[in-house]
Amino acid sequence: MSQEEYKSTVDLYDQYVAPTYGRFNICPTRGEGVFLWDENGRKFLDFSGGVAVNSLGHSPPDLLKVISNQAADLVHCSNLYQHRGQAELARLLTEEVVRINGKCFFCNSGAEANEGLIKLARKFGEISPSTNGEPRREIVSFTGSFHGRTTGGMAATGQEKIRSGFGPLMGGFKHLPFNEVSELINGVNDNTAAILMEPIQGEGGIKVASPEFLSAVQEICQTRNILLFFDEVQCGIGRCGDLCGWRMISNDSEIIPDAISWAKGLGGGFPIGAIWIRDKIVNDSVLCDLLGPGTHGSTFGGSPLVSSVALAVVRKIIDENICDDVIKMNAMINRELQSQPIPFITELRGLGLMLGFQIDVNAINGIGDLQKNDKTPALFLVELLAESGLLTVPAGSDVIRWLPPLIVKENEIMEALGIMRTVFEEINT
Repeated sequence: MSQEEYKSTVDLYDQYVAPTYGRFNICPTRGEGVFLWDENGRKFLDFSGGVAVNSLGHSPPDLLKVISNQAADLVHCSNLYQHRGQAELARLLTEEVVRINGKCFFCNSGAEANEGLIKLARKFGEISPSTNGEPRREIVSFTGSFHGRTTGGMAATGQEKIRSGFGPLMGGFKHLPFNEVSELINGVNDNTAAILMEPIQGEGGIKVASPEFLSAVQEICQTRNILLFFDEVQCGIGRCGDLCGWRMISNDSEIIPDAISWAKGLGGGFPIGAIWIRDKIVNDSVLCDLLGPGTHGSTFGGSPLVSSVALAVVRKIIDENICDDVIKMNAMINRELQSQPIPFITELRGLGLMLGFQIDVNAINGIGDLQKNDKTPALFLVELLAESGLLTVPAGSDVIRWLPPLIVKENEIMEALGIMRTVFEEINT
């Protein structure tokens, strides 16, 4: 055995892996359903879900079969060719997820998908200029938003901590207050080409757009010829109780996005990003055809293997009515919290199984163990929960996020609530 093989996994990370993440001291080796095991045999109830990725849980048998069968036939081929799986996935997303005519582009991540939306907005601004004839360049997004860590994604993101230290960033972005209709009305102008928004902000603390705000965004886009983009990277594909997160906020048929970005849960653990673009006439062009040959691309996007996996994930969510189960689990969680409040938790935000537990920061700040380190209240509590076998995710400094697999069962939710209650009661005494 070599010297390197004697090193722990943590030591290997310290020596060879760039420190881009604040990692927990957990080294997973195996997963099954909602459970994860580490190198020491510890078992965790995984309510982080790969950060909203593992829609069907860890190692679902259906996906394993699809991966094995497709890998035996064809893993990858160039996007210069036309394999049927990508077209079938695009048809499913268009006809059964969005249910509005359009076309899809496939990539590898949410950040890449949002880059595609940014380029689409710029193309649109070229062929649909402002009243003075100049191309429209501005994209409006919102404070608290997160749209990825590429240079374009950071510029679109409405959080200074994400952008800090990487300037100068791409120009042409304006950040307006989220859920503030008057600020929105006053903030758009003749140069605005698109509005990019998360219907439910994830990294920003699980903040849900109000129906009034969503309607105001739609009205402004329609009356001022501005594109409406939904970033559903985290909230889409069943996470919130509908295949489209915005429909859990408003079933108003007038809410018609011009493009949507997806990733995370779309592949159920396999890396994929996608955008859907509406079939809409723009001057003498069609919006979903603006990114023509030579304007955009992805070497690995929509490969035969990932297309087959994503097709199976979405098909299962639809055919087994998993969205209905997500809504039922949400109702149960809310009932349990109302009947048995958990110390330090003042509010539950979110939709479906995209949930944010608001922490009473003033109460938690008085705990001695927290005062001894530089951790945020959310990170402090998330680490305590992990030590007790429950994996969760911080959202900002004061929110604990639940993003369990969509197939989570009632007894598993009760176990997770029990762990939270026990841990928080112990530190509250």
